[in-house]
Amino acid sequence: MTEVIRQTLNDKAWARWLALILIASMMFFAYMFVDVMSPLQALVEKAPLNWSASAFGNYAGAEYMLNVFGFLIIAGIILDKMGVRFTGTLSAAVMVTGAVIKLYAVSEMFAGSAFDQWLGSWWTEMPGSAKLAAFGFMIFGCGCEMAGITVSKAIAKWFEGKEMALAMGIEMAIARLGVFAVLSISPRLSDWWGAGNASVVPPVAFCTALLLIGLINYIIFTFMDVRLDKQLGANATGDGGEEEFKLSDVGGLFKSRLFWIIALLCVLYYSAIFPFQRFGTNMLQCNLGISDVAAADILRWFPIGALLLTPALGFFLDKVGRGATMLIVGSVLLICCHLVFALVLPAVPSEGLALATVIVLGVSFSLVPAALWPSVPKVMDARYLGSAYSLIFWVQNIGLFGVPILFGKILVASNEGVDPSQYDYTNPMLMFAGFGTAALIFALWLKVLNSKHGYGLESPNIKSTSAEEAEMLSAEE
Repeated sequence: MTEVIRQTLNDKAWARWLALILIASMMFFAYMFVDVMSPLQALVEKAPLNWSASAFGNYAGAEYMLNVFGFLIIAGIILDKMGVRFTGTLSAAVMVTGAVIKLYAVSEMFAGSAFDQWLGSWWTEMPGSAKLAAFGFMIFGCGCEMAGITVSKAIAKWFEGKEMALAMGIEMAIARLGVFAVLSISPRLSDWWGAGNASVVPPVAFCTALLLIGLINYIIFTFMDVRLDKQLGANATGDGGEEEFKLSDVGGLFKSRLFWIIALLCVLYYSAIFPFQRFGTNMLQCNLGISDVAAADILRWFPIGALLLTPALGFFLDKVGRGATMLIVGSVLLICCHLVFALVLPAVPSEGLALATVIVLGVSFSLVPAALWPSVPKVMDARYLGSAYSLIFWVQNIGLFGVPILFGKILVASNEGVDPSQYDYTNPMLMFAGFGTAALIFALWLKVLNSKHGYGLESPNIKSTSAEEAEMLSAEE
C-alpha cells in the first residue's frame, strides 16, 4: 500500500515567504511609527505645539508605560491562550488606535479645543497636545510589544523545520529598515507641508496610514494561517502545545544571580540605545549646526550598520563562539561613542566624525544583541526559558520607560532658556556613557562567572560531531 504524502501550505516556499512578508511589513510600519517624531524634536518645541524637552522625554517614555506595569506579561498570556491570528490582529488594531489618537493630538483640529484647554489646565509642564500624544503613544506601545512577540511565534510556526533562523533574521532586518526609512522621510514630509510652515502632521498621518496597511496585511495572513491549520489538523488557535508562561517561575528567576546580571546588562545597554534614537537627531543638529534633515540623514545610518552586521555576527557566534567577549567589546564601543558625542563632537563639529561614530555605534548594536539573546538558553534552565525571556524584556521596558523622561529633565536643567537648536547635550550624553560603563561591568562579571562555571558563553552554538560524541561519552561514564 502506497502512503500519500500531502504537502501543507508552509511546505511551499512561495507561501511561507509570502507569509513572512505580510507579517514583517506590519513590524516595518510599526518601527516607522515609533521614530516618526524623533527627527522633529526641535519642531515640536516651537509654536504651535510648544513642547519642552522634558515634555518630549515624557512623550518618548510613554510608549513603554503600560508594558512596565504588567501588560507585557498579559500580552504573552493572551498569545498563548488565543493564538497568533487573534493576537496579531488585535495588536495591529491597537497600534492603529494609538496612532490615530496621537495624530489627533498634534493636529490643528485638537489645538485650541475645549479638550486641549482642559488637558493643559493641569500638570502644566506638559501641554495638552503632549499629554494626549503620550497617551496615544502608550496605547500604540502596547500593540507594538504584543506584535513583536506574536510575529516571533508566527515565524516559528510557519518555518518549523525550515529556514527559521534566516526568516527571523530577515524579519528583524526589515523592521530595522523602518527606522532608516522614517529618519529619511519624516523631516522631508514635515518640510513638504509648506515653505516656512513645517508641521509634524504629514509624517504622523503618513505613518498612521501605513499602520492601517499593516493591519490589512496581517488580516490577509490570518486567512493563510487558517488554511495551514486545516491542513495540519490543528486546534482552533493553531499553536500546538507550547508551554504557557507560568507565574510560579517568577520567584525562582528573581532569586537567580545570573538572571539579574543578564537583565541589568540588557536594560543598561538598551537604555543607551533606543532613547538615543529619540534625541539623536536634535543632538547632531545642535552640535553640528545643521538642519534636522541633514542630522536625520546622518543618524539613519545607525540601524543600517546593525542590520548588515547582525547576520554575520550571528553566523560567527554559531561557528566560533566568543559570546561573552562580544558583550564586552560591544559595551566598550557604546561607551566610546557616547563620550565622542558628549565631549569631542561639540569641540570638533565634523559631520564625518559624527557619521563614523554613528556607524561604530551600529557595530556595537550588532555585537551585543547578537551575543546576548543566544546566551540566555546557556545559563537558564530550559524549563522556564520562556519566562526568563519575558521577564528580561519586562526589566528592559522599565529602563526604556524611565530613561527618556530622565534624559529630558537633564536636558532641560542643562539648557534653561536656550533655543532648542542650540542645546548642550554634554550631560545627558555622559549619562548614556555611564549606562554603558555599568553594562560593561556586568559583561565582565558574566565572563568571569563563565570562566568559573563553564556556562559555554565563549563556545560556539553549533557543536561539532566530535564534541557531541565527547559529551555523550562523558555522560555515559
